[in-house]
Amino acid sequence: MSYLQKLRETTPLIHNLTNEVVMNFTANGLYAIGAAPVMSKALDEVSDMATITNGVLLNIGTLTSSDVEAMFLAGKAANKKGIPVVLDPVAAGATSYRLETCHKLLEELDITAIRGNAGEIAALIGDEQWASRGVDARGNGDVVSLAQKAAATFRTLIVLTGETDVIASEDETVVCRNGTPLLGSVTGTGCLFSSVLTAFLTLEGPAIEKATEAIRTYTVASEMAAEHPQVKGPGTLHPYFLDALYAITPEDVEKRLVR
Repeated sequence: MSYLQKLRETTPLIHNLTNEVVMNFTANGLYAIGAAPVMSKALDEVSDMATITNGVLLNIGTLTSSDVEAMFLAGKAANKKGIPVVLDPVAAGATSYRLETCHKLLEELDITAIRGNAGEIAALIGDEQWASRGVDARGNGDVVSLAQKAAATFRTLIVLTGETDVIASEDETVVCRNGTPLLGSVTGTGCLFSSVLTAFLTLEGPAIEKATEAIRTYTVASEMAAEHPQVKGPGTLHPYFLDALYAITPEDVEKRLVR
């Protein structure tokens, strides 16, 4: 049985401490693929909420001091329960506040995976070949070596997304090349993928296998949506992408894989 099928059987509940821009899209995307969302950042309940879910996403997109406190509380509760914690270091290189927050989270929490673009991953390890403009990456370095270096530095799974997607652990690397450029024109697609990745990581099995199937499923769904005759650009891709996440099968993924 594929991890996608297992996810739809278990419908993991994901606690999203995510940014204000993408909450609705993230919730709908998780439902579409077969998981379930909860959004809570209230300091009075965030620890309790983490303990009743199956995985926790920490997304620093619209960071506030209260959010940072909530992320530490939820992350520690998740670590105590032994469920996955995924860090999405949105625009980590844009300000020292974001970068310092990410480093503190990585130091004090057991982070199961980091999901970001090349600029964000590079900022975390101080690689100057890449730069960020807001949430976008700028540069043309070697994404495979970048992901491998980050995996070795933080001793955790790195899921680097972009034109080429790279999944790297300390001793294994997978490269994926499916997807549509239109995905980068719809805000929140990277953030939603971080939540989808968290859902896959709640399942039993090797983390790198689960992450690989998550990115393949997500990018193939984006191709299916982009090919719909009604899709003319980012605005029409949005609803058809949710439909594709809902309808995609393991056979669709296998048939379309770029090898």
